[in-house]
Amino acid sequence: MIPKYRQLFNEQFSIEKYQEFQEDIAADFNYMPTFRMAETPFFISKELKAQLLEGCNDVIKLIQQDNFKQLTEKSLELNTKVPNEDEHTTFLAIDFGICEENGAVLPKLIEVQGFPSLFNYQYVLYDKFKKYYPFLEELTPFINDITSEEYLKIIEDAMCNGLPKENVILLEIEPEKQNTKIDFYYCRRDIGIPIVCVTELIKQGKKLYYKNEQGEQIEVKRIYNRVIFDELELRKDLKLNFSFSDDLDLEWAGHPNWFFRISKFILPFLKGKYFIETTLLSDLKEIPTDLENYVLKPLFSFSGSGVIFHVTKEDIEAVTEKELYILQKKVNYIPILQSPDGKVKAEVRVLCVWNKEDKTPTLLCNLVRLSRGEMIGVKFNKDKDWVGGTLGLFER
Repeated sequence: MIPKYRQLFNEQFSIEKYQEFQEDIAADFNYMPTFRMAETPFFISKELKAQLLEGCNDVIKLIQQDNFKQLTEKSLELNTKVPNEDEHTTFLAIDFGICEENGAVLPKLIEVQGFPSLFNYQYVLYDKFKKYYPFLEELTPFINDITSEEYLKIIEDAMCNGLPKENVILLEIEPEKQNTKIDFYYCRRDIGIPIVCVTELIKQGKKLYYKNEQGEQIEVKRIYNRVIFDELELRKDLKLNFSFSDDLDLEWAGHPNWFFRISKFILPFLKGKYFIETTLLSDLKEIPTDLENYVLKPLFSFSGSGVIFHVTKEDIEAVTEKELYILQKKVNYIPILQSPDGKVKAEVRVLCVWNKEDKTPTLLCNLVRLSRGEMIGVKFNKDKDWVGGTLGLFER
């Protein structure tokens, strides 16, 4: 998107440098991430950035409506409702596919999540890229051109809310087995909060505790929640000493209810140039005859699971819980990033935090996924290069 920087990067790129870059990340914790790290950042022009921010603000306007909780109450009825929900979400991730419409580049909203993403890994990624490509110092991954130190302070405030670090935990299901555990490691290193598995929590009355490395029992006063409920429900083998539906004496950094409220569930409510025609299956009057132009998606799945890309009439008719699925128009991702051998598609996730006292979310940073396949996900990009996770860099 910014020819000057794309040319500079591609001229300086080598397989050897890419391997050094990967090994540099792996050396931080003697662990190589299991997801594919893309070879390059995505250079975002001022024009595309303005479009992304306009699209984000349109999403935020819906979330800020006085009747938003009423609009999304059904999402909790269809899932697990957790007590002590706060006024608004703490985290927001807004995903845009970089598409083509009427011959012009236009970001289109693919998904929105009231859930944290790789907040800690992404800013480290920026430093790693600059180390191997010093000219990238001229660009920034941060929406408002803040420093890395300012960024870290903002996310620390969101995760900890001023509480002692030992009383704040990052909670996940078997964190050591998660694809995103590199982000957990950077969170523990840079924020200073422990990583705890759901099975390690101890309930006493309305309080939860965990044991630190010295074996001392420590009260949990705030949970930075990374648990995905559909994964938890599949893990019948796990023995928990508490339930998420318990009335607990603690705070949430990312209350679980917002994962359901701010999800694909709100896509049918969003209208405008950055949004895709989306219909709840239970509201579908008739099945379109041009199904090759549609994709069928479960509302509350994660990481693309359950999506039917080549949808048929039989697929739609086979869905029994129609209030849990959406039918969405396909979009035309534009191959936009010039690799050494062809062009690559991109999806930009804008990362936001919304601290308790703030009237509106703060747009902070971003995550980018590159693809040569039919879709963005890993299974569509096996054995391909210049694909995978990276970050977008903006002009200052």
